[in-house]
Amino acid sequence: ALAGAMTQQPQEGFDRSVEDAQAWMKAVQERLQVNDNTQGPRAALEARLRETEKICQLEPEGRVKVDLVLRAAEALLACCPRDQKPEILARLKDIKARWEETVTYMTHCHSRIEWVWLHWSEYLLARDEFYRWFQKMTVTLEPHVELQLGLKEKQWQLSHAQVLLHNVDSQAVLLDRLLEEAASLFNRIGDPSVDEDAQKRMKAEYDAVKAKAQDRVALLERVAQEHEQYQASVDEFQLWLKAVVEKVNGCLGRSCKLPIPHRLSALQDIAKDFPRGEASLQRLEEQSGGVIQNTSPLGAEKITRELEEMGKVLEKLRVLGEEEEERLRGLLQSRGACEQQIRRLEAEVAEFRAGLQRLAQDGPEPTEKAGTEDELVARWRLYSATRAALASEEPRVDWLQAQLKEVITFPHDLQLLSDSIVTAIQEYQSLKGKSTRLRNAAETELWQRFQRPLQGLQLWKALAQRLLEVTTSLPDLPSLHTFLPQIELQVTRNPT
Repeated sequence: ALAGAMTQQPQEGFDRSVEDAQAWMKAVQERLQVNDNTQGPRAALEARLRETEKICQLEPEGRVKVDLVLRAAEALLACCPRDQKPEILARLKDIKARWEETVTYMTHCHSRIEWVWLHWSEYLLARDEFYRWFQKMTVTLEPHVELQLGLKEKQWQLSHAQVLLHNVDSQAVLLDRLLEEAASLFNRIGDPSVDEDAQKRMKAEYDAVKAKAQDRVALLERVAQEHEQYQASVDEFQLWLKAVVEKVNGCLGRSCKLPIPHRLSALQDIAKDFPRGEASLQRLEEQSGGVIQNTSPLGAEKITRELEEMGKVLEKLRVLGEEEEERLRGLLQSRGACEQQIRRLEAEVAEFRAGLQRLAQDGPEPTEKAGTEDELVARWRLYSATRAALASEEPRVDWLQAQLKEVITFPHDLQLLSDSIVTAIQEYQSLKGKSTRLRNAAETELWQRFQRPLQGLQLWKALAQRLLEVTTSLPDLPSLHTFLPQIELQVTRNPT
């Protein structure tokens, strides 16, 4: 009886502590079971998270209750009979196991709800970031494409649009992750905010933005490519136009060293190329229509003005080439006439010099002395005939002198012809002077030879006159017939 009284009190303490610990653990597990659920809206999940957090905070209280069980068990084991100890140890083991189970359940339940909560929070942050990007990109892509000034600005605009499209493409990774997270969350929480419809809406919104970005890039690529092709054609035409300008300039002015026929041929070749240039310019004008349509008003005005300027240059070159070609044709014709005139002049000079040479060869040398009066008269007549022939050539000499002045203005190098004309004139002047001197000398000599008989005849005439006068006054003087032979002799000697 004493032993039973000694163990009754520890037994009762042990039983109470066990019952108290079991009741506490049961209540905790019931609360955990109520909150052990991740399904539902976010507010409910947050409430469960807070509840499980409070339950976890009760662990020290439970541990105290378990410690009381352990101390009560020690006290009971110290005084109880040997045969009761296995039962006490079994109950103690059960309390420890249920405690470990309860603590584990507390931790796992709260961790599971907390993980879902955190996962959902991260998803919402990522989703909000995605929609901030979506709104910003929507605003960026909303306005219509702005018309640009020129090719450089269009290329920059295209580059900017390509950057936007690349940005949209890079968001595909975030979207895929969001959709995966949404699917995973939906399996855990079943909330409509992450169901399949929500996922499809998100994907459709992204696809709409991507399509708009792709459409913008495609449009700007077409606009830029159209302008690039047009600009390439303009550059090609301007290179051709520059080459034509250089060719035309190479055929103009004194700096051109080409002969006139070569210059004329070059201009004709250039003229043959003008229709191709005009056709190219017309194609440019047709091609510019689409470019101008996708260009700002100021840029369109610049394109139109550039086309007009190229057209003016082409027309100016064509007119300039035609005028120069016409001028060269006239010059070539003039040169042909000039060359014909030169050949005629050369023939005239040759003929003139040959005639002078014949006149010079026909006359006797001035050193030869004339013997008789007949020879002297013949020489005088020859010199007179030579002088008359030279006098008849005076108009030709005047013509040659006039031609000499004209030859100086010819574009050819006619120094030899000029020298030939000068030499011919000099030869003419020399022969003319020489023939004049010889004729004058012969005439002087003839005069001298005829002067002496005339002087004798004059004396005789005076004597005969006096004799006639004396005969008339003195009849006894000899008759006049006595002197007739003498008079006839003087007349025969001097017929003049």
